[in-house]
Amino acid sequence: MTSQLKFGAHVDQQDPITEAKARSADLVQFFLGDPQGWKGPKVAFGGGAEALKTAATAAGVELYVHAPYVLNVATTNNRIRIPSRKLLQQTVHAAAEIGAKAVIVHGGHLLKDDDPAVGFDNWRKCVDRLEMPVQLLIENTAGGGNAMARRLDRIAGIWQALAGAEGGDTVGFCLDTCHAHAGGEELLGVVERAKAVTGRVDLVHANDSRDTFDSGADRHANFGSGHIDPDALVAVVREAGVSVVCETPGGVEGQAADIEWLRDRL
Repeated sequence: MTSQLKFGAHVDQQDPITEAKARSADLVQFFLGDPQGWKGPKVAFGGGAEALKTAATAAGVELYVHAPYVLNVATTNNRIRIPSRKLLQQTVHAAAEIGAKAVIVHGGHLLKDDDPAVGFDNWRKCVDRLEMPVQLLIENTAGGGNAMARRLDRIAGIWQALAGAEGGDTVGFCLDTCHAHAGGEELLGVVERAKAVTGRVDLVHANDSRDTFDSGADRHANFGSGHIDPDALVAVVREAGVSVVCETPGGVEGQAADIEWLRDRL
């Protein structure tokens, strides 16, 4: 199975196809617009959505879209939750227009004293109302005292809630190795444990971690330069058996080296 794995990287949105070729990547992930802003998605590629879809098909490059970081559909704050739902829907539709495989979104968080059950139900309500012409993947996160997706017990709560949502069974899981490590989840056996609560792992974000185990710090590092055991990182990719996105630093040179590093070991 590992010989069929597809590897890629998170790249600049201006010309994802050129970025993919520069890294010898099978796939790329990118934002559509400002990752820290609330404006609707925008295709930066020359010629727009249809041109990008055509170029990706011709190059044999798969596209993944990462939703903006500001999204938090779990929160009890209406001024954040309601715009988050709207922007997520816009992002999913825009991703469909470019022929993307999926949209990746963070699990979000609650205020310090909020009941996690409210966050789980807010996820259910979001998905229940969401049109999903492309798959939605919820990603585990590294930090936050009341995060929805830092630990697998909380992720289990999301998935239990999604069982009551229309289309909830189609929502997938994106496993980030840096986030798991920094969030306090041992990488040894994490794929099996994740599947036990979600039933699936659909995509791996393969990243080393600049910081120590359970630090709560979301700081990615190139393979072999951080605190994650290289063998453990390779084991996660092998056990998951799905496509891989490297969100590591260093631009073309750093990410191309990381993709080659993984391919050599798999």
